[in-house]
Amino acid sequence: MVIDSQPDLRVVVEAGDGEEAVRLLTRSATALGEPVDIVLMDVRMPRLDGLAATAQLTAAAAAGKTVPRVIVLTTFDLDEYVLAAIRAGASGFLLKDALPEEMLTAIRTVHAGDAVIAPSSTRRLLEHLSATLPVPPAPDAPPSAAEVALAHLTDREREVLVLIARGRSNTEIGQDLFVAEATVKTHVGRILAKLAVRDRVQAVVFAYETGLVHPSV
Repeated sequence: MVIDSQPDLRVVVEAGDGEEAVRLLTRSATALGEPVDIVLMDVRMPRLDGLAATAQLTAAAAAGKTVPRVIVLTTFDLDEYVLAAIRAGASGFLLKDALPEEMLTAIRTVHAGDAVIAPSSTRRLLEHLSATLPVPPAPDAPPSAAEVALAHLTDREREVLVLIARGRSNTEIGQDLFVAEATVKTHVGRILAKLAVRDRVQAVVFAYETGLVHPSV
């Protein structure tokens, strides 16, 4: 009802479980009647859960099919699933108690090509997920591919990445660093390219997994 109340949004299709969602969403736009751009994916569903369904959609995209971007819906009881959802290819997540306005903003944000990073929920969720993050390597261990990629960032790009990981928007990053928002966008684009990540969500995971940012910070 909330989505259909918006002049620029429309519910194209609904599914009762992950298996049905994958089957419907990998059809052509002609078969569906119109293209689907964004999916709101629940985690716990019968037959095929939202994590597996998201991973299958990502795999279909890698195989050349046009598939929508996924926003995963979660609750604090399901915090342990969030990082797995992002790794599976989700473009972000929303808490199920998010306000309607937050949901609509998230849908439009992801449709515009960005990712959903809610400042309040991102930090709390990653704090809960801290136990799942890898143990830092020994000081004498050879650098990982991720650490090598991180080393390619300039000091300013690392600074921007830290702020992204803390849930700051481009506008807020520009205010923090006293630079224009267009400059921030340029930095973000270079960061994504150098780290070979798809979007801001993946950049956040990268920042935490490489130890650039810690959940307790």
